[in-house]
Formats: sequence, structure tokens, C-alpha cells
Amino acid sequence: QVRLVESGGGLVQAGGSLRLSCAASGLTFSSYAMGWFRQAPGKEREFVARITTSGGTTYYADSVKGRFAISRDNAKNTVYLQTNSLKPEDTAVYYCAAGPSPYSGTYRFERAYNYWGQGTQVTVSS
Repeated sequence: QVRLVESGGGLVQAGGSLRLSCAASGLTFSSYAMGWFRQAPGKEREFVARITTSGGTTYYADSVKGRFAISRDNAKNTVYLQTNSLKPEDTAVYYCAAGPSPYSGTYRFERAYNYWGQGTQVTVSS
């Protein structure tokens, strides 16, 4: 049974930082690309970042580029999202996801991922 468990969310002031983690089990972690998505209240879930199996290539949404960094530790079956210079508009539930790699379609879409975590809440106060 595949499990993805996010942690590290919380309440932070604007300009602050959080490091989100996602621990994976039940799959060959190093064979999967990993992604982070987020969903704000009343909005659709949106792509945040993606990292390839080896960690050699990363992709970001324009809204977080330069502020967020995705990384992975294949020895620990964990993917991370370092979030810096947080803004109130970053408030959302953040989800990690695992998907096949390579992927011929558009990695920004949810259908590029097979497995999802339950999410962790990030709240940024102004």
C-alpha cells in the first residue's frame, strides 16, 4: 500500500519560511518523480513544483520561482519543499504526489501523478 505523508505545515508570518516534508512508503521511491501541489480555499488545486527521480531537474510554478525549492533524499524516501519569503497568497493545503518518470504529458496536471498525500496546511498571516 502506497502512503505519502506530509508534515511541516503551520502558521507563519509573511516573509517567513517553512520546510515541508513528504515521507513515502510502499513504492520504489527513487523510480518516481515527485511533485508538490496546493489548494487554497475556494480554488482549484494547482501545481507548485516537481523534481525528477534523481533530483537533477526541478520545475516550478511562476508564482513560487525563486522563493521555493524542491529537493529529495532517495535514501530516506522523502521529498521536501523549502518555502521562503512566504506571502498571504501562499496560504493553502499543500499536497505531495508521486508519478511516473519520464512522463510524456504535461507534468503540471494532476493526472501526471498516481499517488497523493493527505495534505498539510500552510497559513501565512499578513
